[in-house]
Amino acid sequence: MIDPHVHLRDGAERAKETLEHGLGVAWRTGLDGVFEMPNTDPPLDHRDAIARRIDDADNVINRLGIGIFHGIWAGLTADPSQIEDVVRSWAELRPRVVGLKLYAGPSTGGLGVTAFEAQRTVWSRLAELGYDGVVAVHCEREDLFARRSDGSPDWDPARPSSWAGARPPEAETASAADQLALSAEAGFRGTVHVTHVSVPATLEAIVLARAAGRRVTCGLTPQHALLSAADMERPDGILLKTNPPLRPDPMPRLMLESLLAGTIDWVESDHAPHTLADKRERHASGIPVLPFWPRFIETLRERGMGPELLERVTHEAACEALDAAVESSGRAPDPDLTDEYPFDPFARD
Repeated sequence: MIDPHVHLRDGAERAKETLEHGLGVAWRTGLDGVFEMPNTDPPLDHRDAIARRIDDADNVINRLGIGIFHGIWAGLTADPSQIEDVVRSWAELRPRVVGLKLYAGPSTGGLGVTAFEAQRTVWSRLAELGYDGVVAVHCEREDLFARRSDGSPDWDPARPSSWAGARPPEAETASAADQLALSAEAGFRGTVHVTHVSVPATLEAIVLARAAGRRVTCGLTPQHALLSAADMERPDGILLKTNPPLRPDPMPRLMLESLLAGTIDWVESDHAPHTLADKRERHASGIPVLPFWPRFIETLRERGMGPELLERVTHEAACEALDAAVESSGRAPDPDLTDEYPFDPFARD
């Protein structure tokens, strides 16, 4: 199994997660590979930082004596010279650099490329450089967020479910449409991957793009399949704050049905742990998901997913799209690792 979307923190954020802890937990859950996102502190957005991270991960893997594959998504900015640097890094450091990541909406860290013209620059430069790999995109249009007159997000932490309205479904769908249009306009020859798709209308746009011959993939997280905005109304619901937000019913059910039907390419966790103080006091977005992998696999089996599709969405599709030869071991997982993190977002009292 592969988790193509994890945040392993470390560095200035080691209180939240470290390479050693995250890779160790991933291995114990039965994962054979994890691909980490670049919005670390400092970010993985240039060759030297990426090469150091690879060395650090290799040292951890050797020290732990585990056989997990560690890959990196290199971060994109709107700086043409920086784009050239990460494209060159991808070419030189493959398969460890599995692809590039574009934050088309604001998220944790400072890699957001939220202006439309800046996004156009990114896609045009990638096309000029002949990049034909995968660009994973966090799709949320900032201009469609609900804001107060002072520009702050229009939500109330005392009512955590209000976060779903602050970053509404149409922000994701409109952003995905923008990225598909801009990449086509630029003549981009690679694959556009829409991360943590959470809205049925977004998935419809992806299906239409595929039908038109575009190379487009998407991933679904367990939280956007099984949790909803209503879950944030539970005690300590603020702990479930994520970007994109948990959606109102029936969106999660429809997304899960699409995964079971084979319309969604793969499962990705968006494992993004924080301290309890980060969650309760600073209202950070992100939840720990790595320990939930065994339970989610069991849920998919219970919902009728057969072994071929299960292998496809947890291993084969990501390997094919990213040209990553990660062996699937079929190891028995440790089913109960929730105590490795401050809380279990999938717990039911």
